[in-house]
Amino acid sequence: MLPGKKIRVLVTDDSALMKLILRDIVNSQPDMEVVGVASNGLEAIEKCKELNPDVITLDIEMPKMSGIEALKRIIEEKPTPVIMVSSLTEEGAAITTEALEIGAVDFVTKPGGSISGNFRTVADELVEKIRNAAQVDVNKLRYRPKLAPSRKSLKLPSLGLMKKAVGIASSTGGPRSLQYIIPALPANFPAPVFLVQHMPPTFTKSLAMRLDRDSQVTVVEAGDGDMVKSGVVYVAPGDYHMGIRAEGNEMKVYLDKAEKINNVRPAADYTFDKMAEIFGANSIGVVLTGMGKDGTLGVFKIKHYGGRVIAESKETCIVYGMPKSVVEEGYADYVLPVYEIADKLVELVEG
Repeated sequence: MLPGKKIRVLVTDDSALMKLILRDIVNSQPDMEVVGVASNGLEAIEKCKELNPDVITLDIEMPKMSGIEALKRIIEEKPTPVIMVSSLTEEGAAITTEALEIGAVDFVTKPGGSISGNFRTVADELVEKIRNAAQVDVNKLRYRPKLAPSRKSLKLPSLGLMKKAVGIASSTGGPRSLQYIIPALPANFPAPVFLVQHMPPTFTKSLAMRLDRDSQVTVVEAGDGDMVKSGVVYVAPGDYHMGIRAEGNEMKVYLDKAEKINNVRPAADYTFDKMAEIFGANSIGVVLTGMGKDGTLGVFKIKHYGGRVIAESKETCIVYGMPKSVVEEGYADYVLPVYEIADKLVELVEG
């Protein structure tokens, strides 16, 4: 965005009340304005081409054409940063997760129902996400690197030994990046993976289910007291920090509602810190696309214990914020496009 230029927003919702609320929230900000409204997906596509907005808010459930179908068309025909407006239901979470994998930049939820005036309670979150979305390189939205093929198995001498552990930090743009990493891991990947994606409750469960469906490894939303096993990806539940502790000869996941770190919970810094203390030099930290600096202090701890760190390169990041912080601090051993990260992880855990 050019300095002094207002962010031009296209609001899409089939509810007249929601359109009014969204318009008021956006127009109340000095640095943004609503340039058009649409009542369904077809109108959103037409007005996107006509008005050339910087950001689109897109409801999921609409007549004539759903938000998902409209998103696919927008990404293909006129790439524009899209923020999905979702319900808090499990169905809404599943559809929203799909939208993020397709190319939506972010999402906000409707508290208290699909046409509730309570949406004003998330006004600050909405305008912050619009500002973030306006900074996204639209060329990245359509970019689709080739998916790395998943290897069925590795030739490993002792699959029962769990020596290494992987931690992944992911935020804005993360669900799409994760599709290039987790499904590419082999079924007998000889390490646990602790995944922190910045998402609220319900949405982390949906993310885990979608990744599990597409992957050879097992992907679960972590539960307090879960036994840590190789070949399992533990997704931190929304609104909980995720840690690891030793109990005798076993390791278990635990969940913590401690204060937010970097204004987020779950925070990768929390998980990386605990992982480094347990696994030491056998820790591998991965920092993917996202705003802010979550993960930077955590990988510092990993480096302190002699572990390795991978940062997603600017080439494939939707938002080059979290990895950039790691690179600028000098903590990254490898800076890789997302489609090379799975192979590097396999190399590091085999080594």
